[in-house]
Amino acid sequence: MIDTHCHIDFEDYNNDRTDVIKRAKEKLDAVINSGTNLEGNQTVLNLSKENEGFIYPTFGFHPVTSQECTSEELHEAQKHLIDNIDDIVAIGEVGMDFFYVKDKSLRARQKEIFTSFIEIANDYKVPLLMHVRDCEKKALNLINEYEDLPYAVFHCFSGSLKTAKRIMEHDNYYMSFSTMLCYSQRHQELIKDIPLDHVLTETDSPYLAMTKEERNEPANVVKACEKIAEIKEMDLNTVDEITTNNAKRVFNI
Repeated sequence: MIDTHCHIDFEDYNNDRTDVIKRAKEKLDAVINSGTNLEGNQTVLNLSKENEGFIYPTFGFHPVTSQECTSEELHEAQKHLIDNIDDIVAIGEVGMDFFYVKDKSLRARQKEIFTSFIEIANDYKVPLLMHVRDCEKKALNLINEYEDLPYAVFHCFSGSLKTAKRIMEHDNYYMSFSTMLCYSQRHQELIKDIPLDHVLTETDSPYLAMTKEERNEPANVVKACEKIAEIKEMDLNTVDEITTNNAKRVFNI
């Protein structure tokens, strides 16, 4: 199994990061650790080098925290990304978030920044890992304008089944389902109608734990796989094999 989206570089793990990684290694084949800003991207890269062959880095620029960045800050983050393009397995998480952000000017800024990262992914032919909450359809329309994206991943997919079906028209587009499957009825209904050929699994650690009091961690991606197997009435090993192979294909690991 592979956790295709987590943040073990976050300070939430500062006291026991080694133990968290050890528990992940006991259960998983690999972990994709996603950066969210310039400083975090470097930390993610360092962690991957310390855990080579198990933790794989992606460089991102989170839409909510970066929507008010200066042109200089954006340029610096993108230069850092391009300088390390051969050491990362995807660009992300990048995107738009219309759940938290209602202001039209900020949404426009998010789209502008997101588009600039899509162009880098397209130019360098690197997979795109997207945070597009409450704007999945708009993001799909955007990326459909580019022809050289090797893969696109809708991280923690929460869109409609109609949008999911449009995503599945593309062999190289995937939807990632998190540990939210364990308690979100909406996501449980959604996964029923989405073939595993388009599915990845994730935790989004430290978020999306079983309860609000808990801290999530990569090893818990097993619970998401188990829930998929239960909902689809499939053998867990089959779910594991298909979703793991999908992740290996997307991230070239």
